[in-house]
Amino acid sequence: MNSHEPINPAALIEAGKRVIALETEGLSRLADGLGPGFAEACEMILTAPGRVIVSGMGKSGHIARKLAATFASTGTPAHFVHPAEASHGDLGMMSEGDVALLLSNSGETPELADMIAHTRRFGIPLIGVASNPESTLLKRADCAIVLPRAEEACDEGIVPTTSTTMTLALGDALAVALMKHRRFTPEKFRDFHPGGKLGARLAKVRDLMHGPDALPLAGPGTPMSEALLTMSQRGFGVVGVAGEDGRLHGIVTDGDLRRHMAGLLDHTVDEVMTENPLTISPDALAGEALALMNGRKITCLFVLSSEARVEGLVHIHDCLRAGVA
Repeated sequence: MNSHEPINPAALIEAGKRVIALETEGLSRLADGLGPGFAEACEMILTAPGRVIVSGMGKSGHIARKLAATFASTGTPAHFVHPAEASHGDLGMMSEGDVALLLSNSGETPELADMIAHTRRFGIPLIGVASNPESTLLKRADCAIVLPRAEEACDEGIVPTTSTTMTLALGDALAVALMKHRRFTPEKFRDFHPGGKLGARLAKVRDLMHGPDALPLAGPGTPMSEALLTMSQRGFGVVGVAGEDGRLHGIVTDGDLRRHMAGLLDHTVDEVMTENPLTISPDALAGEALALMNGRKITCLFVLSSEARVEGLVHIHDCLRAGVA
């Protein structure tokens, strides 16, 4: 590009819109043409006792890497095998019981030849994704998924754009369909995403709560002088009032102390406590606990079992330290 050529923002925006419009049209054609081959591919993956081996070359290889990661994180064991490396020993990463998912827009990618041959030799089910139904890949595949003919988004029609977008969307559709069949829950999803923001959002209250040994609890009839000592020692700014059966009767908070300031030490916890306090289940998401605390402008929640027995306590600082927001 001539560095002295003036930049035309309107032309750039128009070019961007054209790309998005062409890729959107490609996705619409893909959705309209989705048929029995898609269901067959899902069934092959669901019935395979091994892993999904995903591969492709060039841009298709980048898509294949992403899809392998998506499968693996959503309950379908999978990994990416580079087709060039496969020809130099990595074919050993495929074995009986696996299913191969090979991606190639043309269906004639030479680097895939050894992988195709390996699947045929050892009876490994092969799902092929390409735009040419008469291509080598699709003719030799056990399940052929044909990408619809669609215009690439560059003016020359040579840069993989619309085709890679369709391939990515198809792979995502496979992963989500498999999730739906397996009833893959957010809890299971978190098992594969324990770190980072996503893991924090899917953390459960039981993962963050303080256990029985740390709880600020007092029995019914406890003098407030003892309750204040417990509140100070535990450092949560609250005391739970629980019976011998572990059931929570109420809580004493800073607000309760202020309301009973006159003659406070002459009272028992039963006379000062707030009955029926807000609580949460240990299986609730930590994000839900944080929302409740923010909504009520409180700093902690007692965690109760399904039998209404005290199991723990979660503090707002626990949520924030874990990155729940």
